[in-house]
Amino acid sequence: MKKALVLGASGATGQLLVEILLQKGVELIAIVRNANSMTNIDRSRPSLQIVEAEISEISESELAQYLRECEVVLSCLGHNLTFKGMFGHPKRLVSDAIKKVVQTIESIKADNKFKIILMNTTGNSNRDIPEKPPYSQRIVISLLRFLLPPHVDNEEAADFLRLHVGQNNNNIEWAAVRPDALINEDQVSQYDIKTSPIRNAIFDAGSTSRINVADFISELAVNSELWNEWKGKMPVIYNHAYKANQADAKKRRGRFATL
Repeated sequence: MKKALVLGASGATGQLLVEILLQKGVELIAIVRNANSMTNIDRSRPSLQIVEAEISEISESELAQYLRECEVVLSCLGHNLTFKGMFGHPKRLVSDAIKKVVQTIESIKADNKFKIILMNTTGNSNRDIPEKPPYSQRIVISLLRFLLPPHVDNEEAADFLRLHVGQNNNNIEWAAVRPDALINEDQVSQYDIKTSPIRNAIFDAGSTSRINVADFISELAVNSELWNEWKGKMPVIYNHAYKANQADAKKRRGRFATL
């Protein structure tokens, strides 16, 4: 495959994705605001090109230069969990970036078809199916749309892929990966991929390690058989049931210990 373009490469999941892809021999272009924030990455590797830029400010002509070298775009963009990160500019960081990437791909008229893989959330339902989350979850999600701009941003990013790109685009195929409650683990472990959430994303969230999310996204990028299974869909990823139950029990013990 040609190179992959990674957005959000300095984030907790993004750095893991970069490392896994490099280990798999994929050449990368990573667009980051600050290269020094990639603390867990050996930035001297020749297969990694780092571009220091705000994706919200980079011009489409410059973005087109990078995209012409690539055939996969991977987005682990997200908002920092601070007041400024959630309510400051840009409120539509993820959806604006996805729109810019899609519009740029459409403008360059490349010979190859692009893959776009978006890291999303189980709190966002796949309205192509459609899914019917539990009533309690729907109530809370409705409130989050008013209270937390990042949630709307995630919904709009996936909706743009669903509705604008769709299922029969000549230039672009896509998938939106939906992890449940993210946790940190050192190693890739067994994980389960579902078409739709099997748990209440608000009141009974499962556990998904960031490194498992990164591994699954990397496999979607390089494994054509897996890609054909999940393109145009919004797969949900959970840590394998045994691991997830252990993690849930640990979280419960931690909560009780603080009471």
